[in-house]
Amino acid sequence: MLMPKRVKHRKQFRGSMAGKATRGNKITYGEYGIVALDPCWIKSNQIEAARVAMTRYVKRGGKVWIKIFPEKPVTRKPMGVRMGKGKGSLEYWVAVVKPGRVLFEIAGVPEDVAKEALRLATHKLPCRCKIVSRADLEGGESNEK
Repeated sequence: MLMPKRVKHRKQFRGSMAGKATRGNKITYGEYGIVALDPCWIKSNQIEAARVAMTRYVKRGGKVWIKIFPEKPVTRKPMGVRMGKGKGSLEYWVAVVKPGRVLFEIAGVPEDVAKEALRLATHKLPCRCKIVSRADLEGGESNEK
């Protein structure tokens, strides 16, 4: 599973997921991608499950890019522990995702295969997502300006 090699601080505040993604909101490498529609935390094992679903469906053909990385530690206190006595121990790592963020990209396979692989991957993720092509995102940007 994905996790940082080392971090400056072992435990972090929960933070805020307000607003839309300003970075990572374009398809830069592949032809098709998954875009998040809701703000959420995506665990490292969910990212891995989505990656496995995509690569299995395309039978290890094409290329898959993971555009998010779980760099936020989430802590949890054990069941039945009373309040106080400090922050809990590290439980798992999450990637903070805002709406509009491109999560995965795929290239090197036909359109129908790519869209089906991405559809299978969206079922592994905890937030609503949509499948987009590079042309969709670029077309949408030019209309806004």
